[in-house]
Amino acid sequence: MATTSTAAPKPIDDFGLWLAAFTQPTVLTELGVIALCIAAALGVTWLLRRALGMQEERASVLFGRRLIDGVMFPLLLLTLAYVARALLLERLPLAAFKVAIPVLVSLVVIRVGVKVLQVAFATAPWVRVMERTISWVAWLAMVLWVSGLLPVVLSELDQITWKIGSTTLSLRTMIEGILTAGAVLILSLWVSSAIETRLLRKAVGGDLSLRKAVSNATRALLMFFGLIIALSAVGIDLTALSVLGGAIGVGIGFGLQKLASNYVSGFVILAERSMRIGDNVRVDNFEGIITDINARYTVIRSITGRESIVPNELLIINRVENLSLADDRLWQSTVVSVGYESNVEQVMELLKDAALSQERVLKDPGPSVALSNFGADGLEFTLGYWIADPENGTLNIRSLINRKVLQALREHRIEIPYPQRVLHIKPPPTDGNSPASAVHEAR
Repeated sequence: MATTSTAAPKPIDDFGLWLAAFTQPTVLTELGVIALCIAAALGVTWLLRRALGMQEERASVLFGRRLIDGVMFPLLLLTLAYVARALLLERLPLAAFKVAIPVLVSLVVIRVGVKVLQVAFATAPWVRVMERTISWVAWLAMVLWVSGLLPVVLSELDQITWKIGSTTLSLRTMIEGILTAGAVLILSLWVSSAIETRLLRKAVGGDLSLRKAVSNATRALLMFFGLIIALSAVGIDLTALSVLGGAIGVGIGFGLQKLASNYVSGFVILAERSMRIGDNVRVDNFEGIITDINARYTVIRSITGRESIVPNELLIINRVENLSLADDRLWQSTVVSVGYESNVEQVMELLKDAALSQERVLKDPGPSVALSNFGADGLEFTLGYWIADPENGTLNIRSLINRKVLQALREHRIEIPYPQRVLHIKPPPTDGNSPASAVHEAR
């Protein structure tokens, strides 16, 4: 690293004159104009939030949870402040606006960075650290701007340079590149989050899966272009990425083929909609409802509350039972055994009435009863029925129907046979060749 000396930076502004400007009567006029700008920004923000129907949107980047919590209020206030400053610049010596503008710029930067990160990475533990970092950097830049030290600091940073290959970089260029990269990535996240919110709003079933695929692809594409722009802003030659791209391709071909296969399988599942969010599936003896389909894996939640994370490749190459691919209806059955002397027609009618007594059992197609087997202990009837909400549980509805069946059979005194077995006890042999006789004779 080498440091070079050039012309001396501009001197710091005279703080005495700067502070003396706040004692002028015109400052009251500036403060009044700023107050009017605040009131106007609040009113316009309230009107926009109501017109767009965003009162219940708690995760909105523009409006946030409260009226002044989002980006819209400080952005409108900054715009109005710039307009007011331009109108007053030729009529009054300005002092308050020299502080208000940098403060509002810092506030807009903080709100944009913090709100976008909160929406894009709601559960990430490092979001709080990034929020504080953005706040400290923005307020530090504001203090340097107001105090007049910013040109001096930038000039000093410009003197610290080093050479990387054929490129000469300065510390100022690196910092500006990092800030530009961060701004581009935050903007990409903002746009992708807005597109995802718009696409997934009021989407269900197949539409939800397809829109999820479009959302994931859009976010990946925006992040890719944002990264390219960020690298260009830092000063990295993009032609050098061709070697890196070749190395990544070789790595995917050999060492990362499983990972690449999972990602490709995820987009295939989302695109062809063979499995959708909300479908009831059975994979490797694990049955549950698909709650989320990501690029690499799919989350399946059973009715007992357990969740299984299944790599998307397994859903492509293995057999998967989709219990709700065509529709959400699910067929269940239960087996009932009665005595041979029972009235068959009466038993079939009682079983059908027991199934129809439950609201979750569909009337069309209705339940069916069949004499399915002549068992060793009695007549076996199979009661089959359809339900349309397997996500609410399958064992509970079977239990309710079995209880109704048991109650009906007992009320009509229909025998539920117990298992009957005939045991033949063979008497011990009495001839002399038995083991007992041999033992007796030995004594």
